[in-house]
Amino acid sequence: MSLLIPLYVHPGEDPGAWHRLIGAADRTYGVVINPADGPGRGPDPAFTAATDALRSAGARLLGYVDTDYGARDPDVIADEVLRHREWYGTQGCFLDQVAPTPAALPGCRRLVQGLRRLGAAPVVLNMGVHPAPGYARFADLLVTFEGHWSTYVSAFSRPEWTARHPPEQFCHLVYGVPEALVPLAVRTARDRGAAVAGPVTGELPNPWARLTPALSERGA
Repeated sequence: MSLLIPLYVHPGEDPGAWHRLIGAADRTYGVVINPADGPGRGPDPAFTAATDALRSAGARLLGYVDTDYGARDPDVIADEVLRHREWYGTQGCFLDQVAPTPAALPGCRRLVQGLRRLGAAPVVLNMGVHPAPGYARFADLLVTFEGHWSTYVSAFSRPEWTARHPPEQFCHLVYGVPEALVPLAVRTARDRGAAVAGPVTGELPNPWARLTPALSERGA
């Protein structure tokens, strides 16, 4: 099981979280960095130093970019992906708020193809729900659940088409997980066909604002 960590906290505000993550870098699928709802207007020296340390520890860095369900200009998205790479050394990208519908699929495929031509890899698509099956043909990783632990326990369902793809292509991001149950959340994701998980103890409005302590423990 690999961990996808959306760590949306400034290194200056919670340096301990970044240090713990550096110690767990070898167990992560990737670390999503998000300096300012994207790369921001210019490089942040604190993020530069922190991401350099993460890369040196072996972490794969993914730059956060919002697609606004297909409303944002693909050229603007590509520019943000390139700025993430230039300023923070990201290898891939985490595209958020991706439309999951069949109608939006051709445009998303063109966007991903364009980002691959720029060298972005992996490309992670976050729908937060199971999308139309065709998205699995061109995404490196699909986030098919993003929600509260209570919902994950009581209302999760898995479409049959997902069984035709390897679990390494699916990720579940679960927040509001009681700390003692973080290892259970990881096992539950695996049992539900997702080899990548991101359980955190935080709650809305920004559950990803701190690293769950258990994620940095070898037993998680």
